[in-house]
Amino acid sequence: MMLVIRGGRVVDPSQDLDGLRDIVVNDGLIHSILDADASKLYPDAQIIDASNLVVAPGFIDMHVHLREPGQTHKETVASGAAAAAAGGFTAVAAMPNTEPALDTPELISEVKRLAAAAGLARVYPIGAITKGRAGTELAPFWRLADAGAVAFSDDGATVADARVLRQAALYARDVPGPFISHCEDCCLKGDAVMNESLRSATLGLRGSPGLAEDIVVARDVLIAGDVGRPWHIAHVSTARSLALLRFARAQGIAVTCEVTPHHLLVSDDAFADFTATAKVNPPLRAQSDVAALLAGVRDGTIDAFATDHAPHTREEKALLLDDAPVGFTGLEIAVGAYAAALPDLPLLRFVGLLSTNPARILGVPGGSLAVGSVADITIFGERPWQVDVQRFYSGGKNTPFAGRTFARRAVMTIVGGRIIMRDGVVASDSPSLACKGALP
Repeated sequence: MMLVIRGGRVVDPSQDLDGLRDIVVNDGLIHSILDADASKLYPDAQIIDASNLVVAPGFIDMHVHLREPGQTHKETVASGAAAAAAGGFTAVAAMPNTEPALDTPELISEVKRLAAAAGLARVYPIGAITKGRAGTELAPFWRLADAGAVAFSDDGATVADARVLRQAALYARDVPGPFISHCEDCCLKGDAVMNESLRSATLGLRGSPGLAEDIVVARDVLIAGDVGRPWHIAHVSTARSLALLRFARAQGIAVTCEVTPHHLLVSDDAFADFTATAKVNPPLRAQSDVAALLAGVRDGTIDAFATDHAPHTREEKALLLDDAPVGFTGLEIAVGAYAAALPDLPLLRFVGLLSTNPARILGVPGGSLAVGSVADITIFGERPWQVDVQRFYSGGKNTPFAGRTFARRAVMTIVGGRIIMRDGVVASDSPSLACKGALP
């Protein structure tokens, strides 16, 4: 069906466009962008009134954990794709730390099949760098890419052996898609449950120093420069890591990075109650690191927003701090949380971080509303809402933002010209994805 999105503020960094326009969608593609009222030109089209809303290229989260195969009690590809749609994301890239890891073309194909069956947000699998993410034997990169892997990572773990990582990068030098590094020296981290700081000392909790991240960032960007391969640093969390990335780029190294909403909006003060709600890797850092990350978004050092969506069951997160897993759900709060962290961020930059840049880094369709582009569209606006985890589509109901009110939210998600979310309600034939009610 032809769609006309009328009267919205169209923000598209790929065209340096920020202005009132009508967008015409036909056959799943952007047909035209018009200054005039397109509804008069296409009277038989479905009209979407976007007055007082922003119309953007579909948001892409390049770092999520969908848990399938192996941990479907936490999340499935279908429930994760629904959570993505609810949060305004038209596509997500799924990390390979499943059980088993995504280290064979058959598993990559299965994730794609499950996503196609769900028919919601697009899901792009990320293949493992090493078999079983064990850090020793290389995964079959070309076969994974041919099956649909858009990048390679052992996320959730660091490839500890520099020789193995360099060998992998050399072997995969001509394979499409970046390497994505989870930067954390496990020996320096030890069995820490939070950031090493005055706060951890005051609470008497074991802390992981920022150096555990910084030392691996330094190693990996040097390997990237040595091999000449595109590289991406996941969930940057320290001021020194940002400084290292600036240094690498000054040397001509092709390295990009991302930041999560929680590292921009919450510091290690969140551990006041000794619960695992805010337990995450990398850990929430000191306020000085938060300030550096915010500055890194504003000055262009940070290339992408990514949630590191990591759902767990309530029972798992209710365990003692030492035993509880790391991470929490992020897809359904991201748009509001990023806007709360950076309320004055220009919309062209905001959309670029959520759409145009992730599409470019991963080399996937989207990130643009140019004529002929795929009609993946996110419509959002300044509409205050309160985070209610009971209304999450995700299997994970844990977030440090529960109960918080945010000013910005996605109100419509369109994938391939098809509306898959409207006002918080996701279009799905699956009873397992039944909504608890639209967001207020």
